[in-house]
Amino acid sequence: MLFLSYAYRFLSNFVFLALVYFALNFLEKYQHRVVVAVLVLVYAGMHAASALRSFHFFQRIERLELEARRLVAALGEGPNSTSTRKQVITEVSGLRHAGEIKAYIDLLFLAIVILLCLAKIVTN
Repeated sequence: MLFLSYAYRFLSNFVFLALVYFALNFLEKYQHRVVVAVLVLVYAGMHAASALRSFHFFQRIERLELEARRLVAALGEGPNSTSTRKQVITEVSGLRHAGEIKAYIDLLFLAIVILLCLAKIVTN
């Protein structure tokens, strides 16, 4: 299921890239192309800022994971409670890692879109 979510993220970003590419290539007038490119740049910039902000959030989660692991090791209440807590911590760690990978995929495609828009603005 994890690889399916990566594939979906990759495919949806690729479709967005293709739409931007075709939209910018089929516009005849330079002024129209620039307006569309600037609007896409604004959208991509806002989306990139959101993806970069999520990395700060993932760092906070990682700190909480480390603190939770330290507390579980210190408590040692019993075998059932410790194993349950360790399982929860492991699942959170996996979800955090998956979120980071998805954010990297988003940033890769957003960088390509930004380069495409800048190329269409610079070329006449």
